[in-house]
Amino acid sequence: MKEKILIVDDEPEIVEFLQDALTDEDYEVITAYDGDQVFEQLGAQPDLIILDVMMPGLDGWEVCRAIRGLVACPILFLSARQSEEDRIKGLMVGGDDYMLKPFSMKEMKARIRAHLRREQRNGSHQDRSIIHYGELTLDAGSYQVFIRNHQVPLTVREFEIVQFLLMHPQQVFSREQIYEKVWGFDAEGDSSTVTEHVKKIRAKFTEVAPDQSYISTVWGVGYKWGGQS
Repeated sequence: MKEKILIVDDEPEIVEFLQDALTDEDYEVITAYDGDQVFEQLGAQPDLIILDVMMPGLDGWEVCRAIRGLVACPILFLSARQSEEDRIKGLMVGGDDYMLKPFSMKEMKARIRAHLRREQRNGSHQDRSIIHYGELTLDAGSYQVFIRNHQVPLTVREFEIVQFLLMHPQQVFSREQIYEKVWGFDAEGDSSTVTEHVKKIRAKFTEVAPDQSYISTVWGVGYKWGGQS
């Protein structure tokens, strides 16, 4: 199976250049052009992320902080900011490497190969079904969710709602969208059941972590993962 690389940069020319070069190396490449689009691509489970620092909206620092609890893969910062403080900050917020623009494509490929080899040696690819979000861990293989090392007893539908929202943090979904994704387009019933399932999920989460809020209500729209409910 091809290793998957997510490129995040607001400069289309750089994205295209990297995409062409890495596709030639037989990597599967997915792209995002701002910080918000990164969250939409996490469901593809990239093996490595190349992340620009200066972008409109969420910058690279903010994106890295937000996703580091969701992905274990290497994050390589790519930036024109050259100060030692910036390079240190990149590592402190959860990055694994820092390359300066303009960059050598030969060096970029070498660093990517080195990070992916390290991941293979550490066995990280065997844990692709494990997702971490702060003190919450979701095991997609066993349909289990743990908070603070306590298993939360979710039904299959409850688990699938949690998994769907967790894979798209900060993205708002209507009850209808959640229903179609979890129950399927041809399911008999209506989206009002999503509200009841979310209530039960929140109650179970609160028993373990009363001080945490994982699923937020966006009034008049639907639900999202993260923030205050």
